[in-house]
Amino acid sequence: MMTSGCLHSKYALRGCAMSYSTSYTLEITCSDSVRLVNGTSLCSGRLEVKSNQSNQSNQRWSSVCEADFDQQDAEVVCRELGCGAPSVLQGALYGEVEAPVWTKEFQCGGHESALLDCRSSGSDRNTCSPGKAVGLTCSEPVRLVGGSSRCAGTLEVKQGEWRPVDNFKYIWSQKKANVFCREVDCGSAVSVKWIKESSRRPVWAVTSDCVQSGSAVRDCVRSDSSLYILEITCSDSVRLVDGTSLCSGRLEVKSNQSNQSNQRWSSVCEADFDQQDAEVVCRELGCGAPSVLQGALYGEVEAPVWTKEFQCGGHESALLDCRSSGSDRNTCSPGKAVGLTCSEPVRLVGGSSRCAGTLEVKQGEWRPVYDLNSLWTLREAALTCTELDCGSVVSVRQKEESSDELVWVMTAGCVPSAPFLKDCAIPTSSFYTPNIQITCSESVRLVGGSGRCTGALEMKHGDDWRPVYGHHWSLRDAAVFCKELDYLL
Repeated sequence: MMTSGCLHSKYALRGCAMSYSTSYTLEITCSDSVRLVNGTSLCSGRLEVKSNQSNQSNQRWSSVCEADFDQQDAEVVCRELGCGAPSVLQGALYGEVEAPVWTKEFQCGGHESALLDCRSSGSDRNTCSPGKAVGLTCSEPVRLVGGSSRCAGTLEVKQGEWRPVDNFKYIWSQKKANVFCREVDCGSAVSVKWIKESSRRPVWAVTSDCVQSGSAVRDCVRSDSSLYILEITCSDSVRLVDGTSLCSGRLEVKSNQSNQSNQRWSSVCEADFDQQDAEVVCRELGCGAPSVLQGALYGEVEAPVWTKEFQCGGHESALLDCRSSGSDRNTCSPGKAVGLTCSEPVRLVGGSSRCAGTLEVKQGEWRPVYDLNSLWTLREAALTCTELDCGSVVSVRQKEESSDELVWVMTAGCVPSAPFLKDCAIPTSSFYTPNIQITCSESVRLVGGSGRCTGALEMKHGDDWRPVYGHHWSLRDAAVFCKELDYLL
C-alpha cells in the first residue's frame, strides 16, 4: 500500500511502500511518447516528445519548436493525453527550452490518436530560438450530456473513459458547480440537482473543495460507484463576471452562436442596454428582478464589445431572443460596460403576508429550505427580511412536515458568509423536513443599532424607507412599536 501524501512529498516509491492485504489493485495508463511539463495541471505545460522509440537505450525527451507545430498537431496531443480540445498554443508559456529539440516538423491531420502516428517533414531542425518551444494548454475533459443544449445535462468527466460525477459524498452547491459551466465555456450556473438512479454504476468522485481551490477538474478525480448523479444547467449565452455572487457582475454575451470555433465573450455597452433588457438577463440566469444597473460597477471592459443595441420587450426568456439594432458599435467608453445586480430568488409563502411564511429559494425551481441541524437563528433570518425589502425580523422557527419532496439544504454557517442564499443551496430530499418559518415586520424596522432591538426607527412609505422623527414620541408610542416587532421591553 502507498499513501498519496507520501508520494506527493517526493519520496521514492519504494520509500512509501507498506505491507497490506486487499482485493483492490491500482491500474495506471500513461501516454507512451508525449508529455507536458512545468504546467499548472496534467493538461498544460511545455510539450516534450520521446525520440528513438525503437531503441530503448537511446531514448530521450525533446522539446518541439513552435514553427514545427500547429493547431491540428495540438488537437492530437490533447487527445492522446486524455484532455479536452487545445485552448492555448503559445511559445515559452511554460518556460524556455531545456530538453533537446525535436528535429522534424509534425504534419498531423488532426484525427490521429497519437502524435507519433502523424506524418513528419523530411528536413531536420537542430536548434530552436529562445521562447519558441511549444507551450500547450488543453481544456478540461468535461461535458454536459442529455440536456436541452450543450450547456445543460448530466456532468461527465473523462479520465480514460467518460463517467458521470457523483453528487452524494461530495455535495455540490450551485456556486461550486459554476466551475464546470466555465470549463465547458457556457455562461453562469442556473441550477444544480442530483438524479437518483435505479442501480449503482461507476462514477467519478470529484471533491468540490479541490476544484474550488483552483486545481484542474481532472486532477481532483477518483474512481467510485454511486446511485446519485450530478446534473447542471448553465446559461447558454450570457454570464455575469467579477461579481459578489452568481446574480451579480459585469455582463458578457457570447457571440457567433452558429460557429462554435469562432465564439467569444463580449461586454455590453451601457448605452445599448436598459431595464427591460436587464429583466430578461436576470430571468435567464434564474435570479430575481434587477436591483442595480450601473456601468463599471464590476470593473472596466476587458472582453470585446457587443456591437448591437438590445431591444427587449422584457418578456423574452433569453437575451439573444430579443430584437437588436441594425447599427454596429465597436468601442465603449471606459466605465460604460454594463454592471448588473439581480435580486435574490427568495420568497416567503403560506403566511399572512409576503413578509411571513415558509422560506423558499429558486434554483431552477422553487423549493422550501431545510434547516440542517436546526441552527438557523434570527441573524440568518434577518438577511431574508432585508432581501425581501420587509422590515426587521420578528421570529424564526422550524416547522416539521412529513414529505418526500425535494428541498434545499442550507447550512446556517454558509448564510452569513455568502452574499446570496442561492449560493448556499444544496439539493436533497427528506421524509421529515424541518422547514424554516420566518416572520418579518412589514413596514417598520430598526437600522444602525448594536443589536436587533436597537437602532434608528424607519417606516416604509410606498417603496421607500423613511426615518421617523421623535419630537412627539412617548414611551407609550415606543411600546406599541416594540410590540409590533415582538420585542420585550
